[in-house]
Amino acid sequence: MKIREIHAIGLRGMTPEGGWSNEIRPEDCVHTLIAVTTDEGVTGWGSVFTNDGLVQAALRVLEPLYAGENALEPERVSEKLHQHMFWLGRGGTITHTISGIDIALWNILGQATGQPVGRLLGGRYRKRVRPYASLLMDRPEPLRDHLLAIKDQGFRAFKMGWGPFGRVSHALDEAIVRAARDAVGPDALLMVDAGGSDAYWGNGYKWALRTAQMLAEYDVYWFEEPLSPDALEDYVQLRRAAPVPIAGGEVLTRRQSFQPWLQAGAFDIVQPDVTKVGGISEERRIGWMAQENGVRFIPHGWNTALGLAADLQLASAFAHTDLVEYITGSPYIDELVDGGWHLDPDGMLAIPDGPGLGIQLDLDAVARYGGGLPAL
Repeated sequence: MKIREIHAIGLRGMTPEGGWSNEIRPEDCVHTLIAVTTDEGVTGWGSVFTNDGLVQAALRVLEPLYAGENALEPERVSEKLHQHMFWLGRGGTITHTISGIDIALWNILGQATGQPVGRLLGGRYRKRVRPYASLLMDRPEPLRDHLLAIKDQGFRAFKMGWGPFGRVSHALDEAIVRAARDAVGPDALLMVDAGGSDAYWGNGYKWALRTAQMLAEYDVYWFEEPLSPDALEDYVQLRRAAPVPIAGGEVLTRRQSFQPWLQAGAFDIVQPDVTKVGGISEERRIGWMAQENGVRFIPHGWNTALGLAADLQLASAFAHTDLVEYITGSPYIDELVDGGWHLDPDGMLAIPDGPGLGIQLDLDAVARYGGGLPAL
C-alpha cells in the first residue's frame, strides 16, 4: 500500500482561546488536519499543532520523500522524513507536520490490520482512562462557576491554566486555587498550569518554589510549566525542592530534545504533544525514555479530536499513563468525531478498540471548520 497524496485542512471559525498574551481569535488557524490517501483507497487522518499555511509549505518540502512510500510502515517512513530534515527545519514546522503524517500512517496500519493502534504499539494495558478537563483560568467567581458546570458533565479531574495566574499577584493566585478547590471538592484531582511558555514569561525559580508551596496546601496534583521552557537547571532544582510534582515538556519536539531533561531529572511528569513531537512513533519513544528515567508520561493534548484519539491509544499502551487531557468547550474536540465522546458514570473515557485510531470523523464537521474537503 503506497502513499498517493497528503492533504492539509486548516481548522477555523471556532478556534478556542489559548490563554496566550497575544491571544488567538476564533478565525485563526493553529490546528491543521492531515489526510493521507493511498493507492488502495485507504485514508488515514492525523493532526498538527501548526497553522495550515506552514503545514502546506512543509508538505511541499517533504513530498519527494514520502510520495510512493509504504503507508504500512509509519515508524520507518517518519524516521526517513526526520533524517532528511536536519538542515531544513528540525524541530519546528517540519517536525510538527511529520507528526500529523505519522499519526495518519498509524491510523492506516490499524485499518489495514484490523487492529487498534494501542495493540500495534505492543498491547493494551487498559480499556478506559480518566480524562482531565482542561480549561483556562479566570478570576475566582467565574472560574468557580465554570468548574461547577464542568463537574456536572461528569469530569472528576481538572486542570486550569494560564489566564491571570502568575501575572497579577500571589494573593490572586491563591484566591484562584482556593475557589477551584472549593468548586471541585476535596476528592477530585486538581492540576495547575502556570503557562510558562507564554511570551516573555517573567517568573523565575523563587516565584515557582513559593507558588508550589502554596499549591501543596490545596492538594494540587501537579504544577505545570512554572518556568520558561529553556530553564533546564531551574527545573531540576525546582523538582528537587517543590512539595508538589512538576510537569512540563509540551513545547519540546523529537525524542532527542527530551533526553537531557529526562536524564537531568527536570520533571516528575513529562508531557509531549503527539501533534508536535513527531507523532505516535516519536511519542512512544519519549514514553519509553520517561519510564527508564523514573518519570511519568502523561500526554499534552490541547489540540483536536484526532490528537485526543492518538493520546487514548498511547494511554492504552503504557502501564502508568492513566490520564489524558481533554479541552472543554472546543468544537474541534467535541464535534469532529462521529457520535462524540462520552464519559461513563465514573468519569472515565473508553479507549476506542476499533481499527486504527478507532474513531470515525464527522466529515460534515471537518468540512464546516476546514473550509470544505479535498477530493480524497
